[in-house]
Order: sequence, then structure tokens, then C-alpha cells
Amino acid sequence: MFADVPPPPSNRIFEYELKEFDLAHYTVAVEDMINLFEQANDKKLEKGAKGRVGLKVYSDSGPGLSTPEPLVEAVVRALEKRGFARNEIFIIGMSAIKLRDSGFLPPLSKRAYDFHQVFVRSLDSGQYYHEKWFYDSPLPAKSAKYWINVAQENPFPAKDEDELARKSYLPVPLLHEVDFWINLPCYSDHPVLGVNGALMNATLWNASNTTRFLNSPANAPVAVAEMGAIPELRETWQLNIVSLERYQYIGGPIFNSLYTVSEPYVLLSDNPVMLDSLMAQRINNHRSKNGFAPLPEEMKILEFSEQLGLGDRDIALMDLIRAN
Repeated sequence: MFADVPPPPSNRIFEYELKEFDLAHYTVAVEDMINLFEQANDKKLEKGAKGRVGLKVYSDSGPGLSTPEPLVEAVVRALEKRGFARNEIFIIGMSAIKLRDSGFLPPLSKRAYDFHQVFVRSLDSGQYYHEKWFYDSPLPAKSAKYWINVAQENPFPAKDEDELARKSYLPVPLLHEVDFWINLPCYSDHPVLGVNGALMNATLWNASNTTRFLNSPANAPVAVAEMGAIPELRETWQLNIVSLERYQYIGGPIFNSLYTVSEPYVLLSDNPVMLDSLMAQRINNHRSKNGFAPLPEEMKILEFSEQLGLGDRDIALMDLIRAN
């Protein structure tokens, strides 16, 4: 039985200007923006039948360009106010090594798997995929620019290697174990997709066997849009919250401190397409100031995601709400 397709997201983006990038200021910002979101939607973020909530962090570029730890703790505190205990919240990310490098997992010597008493799940462990839940794409690993080791990228043994190479397994905890989950991306440019942000963090950085798409300009935007439009994922994907404490305007997603900028803002929206479109504009502003060519005017990742109902991309339609 497929989940009902949820209604399209709004065009509202909430913006909060920070005085400092510390826990106290992040806590106030997140609480204020979630309150405004709840009022605007006439709906509370509250515990439901499953009694769990997930936080998808970004750590794939390493510690220089990852979801800020104080922002994550601020979101946890906002969820505690809404009835969730810390053991009912989990953090999920792609790589245990990158999660550890970025501060979301303690050193191996600690033999612990939590971030301030919030359990952390690494998708590369293979424990959080199920062989019945996958995205099937006709782009096999061997057609990508570089050969990809499918056995390393997929968590299940190969009965038919060609068939397995077509499958990207989906994060079951975010599909079936939560009342909702919150996307906490970090932004950079991307050589294939243009912008690496909310849409990417929820899709290609959330599934197995996706390296093949990152070398394919024709197939990567389709994969992002189709994964994001899977009803079970969309039904539980509640919010996107991003800090502009650090984002990168060229050379991404590999971190390069020479091309990062910082702005004192936190943004919140249920529309990942609009958020990516707004951040693409900000990235272009910095590229222009520093003599680099702009991102493509028409990015397929945004176009296809809009076509599949993930949100409007035209920032002229944006309803920007300054929370403070």
C-alpha cells in the first residue's frame, strides 16, 4: 500500500538573523521559526502514533562544511519542548567516518553512538536499508564515468549483479519509523547538479549506490526528483532548516575554505526546491563578486523537482518571513 501523496509545500521561507553562531542564539532562532511555521500551517509539530523523529544531517564534505552542531542541538531542544524525549529522536547521516569527523559521533575509544544522548545512525553500516525498499534506475554503475564497486555501495549480496547495480536502497527509518523527519542540509555548488543542498541531502546523500548519478548530468537531476517524490519519503519529510554559518560558492562539494562565506542567518521552509533556488542565487552572487561564471540559469534538479510536486522554484513567488 502506497502512502497518500501529501499536499505541495508552501512558498514560505522563514529567516532569522543571528547575533552569534552559538547554542543560545540557535535555540531561540529555531524555536521562534518553528512557532511561526506551526502558526502559518495551523498545525503543531507533535508526537504521533510512532513517537519518533529523525534528523538528517549533512557531513559528507567533512568537518569544514557540515551541519553545525549547535543547530542540531537547538532542533533537539525544540523537539523536547514538543513532547519528544532524547531517546525518541535520532540523527542519521551517510558515513560513520564523516559523522565522527564532523562531531556527531564521539571517538571510537568512547564506544558510544550518540550525540548528547541522541542516537546516531550511519547509513553506510547497511543496517538501515531494506531490500524491498529501493529506487530503481536504468543507469548501471558501469555506465558512469568511473567504475563503481557495487558490492561496497549496496548493502545486500548480489544475486544478479546487473540488477543490483540498478538499485539504490532507501533509508527505512525515515520512511516507516518516524512521525516526521527534519532535513538539516549544508550548501555548496555541485559540478553536475549545480546546487548541493536540501534536495541532495534528502535523496542522493540519503540512499545507497548513488555515486553513479554524480557523474551523470542527464540522470542525476531525474534521480533526485524521483527519489524526493516517493510518497513514503515525502509524507514524513516535514521541514528543512539550514544555517548560513558557512556555505561554499565554488569547488564544492569538496570543502575549500578559500571559497566559503558566512552570513548570520538561519532559514526554515517546507519547500526544498524554493530553498535550493534561493541559495543558488546567493551562491551566484558570490561567484559574480569573485569573477567566477554563474551556475546554469536553468538547473534541471530544480525544474524536475518542481514538475514532480516538490515545490515551486521561482523565487519571485517566495513569501519571505523575517522571524526577528
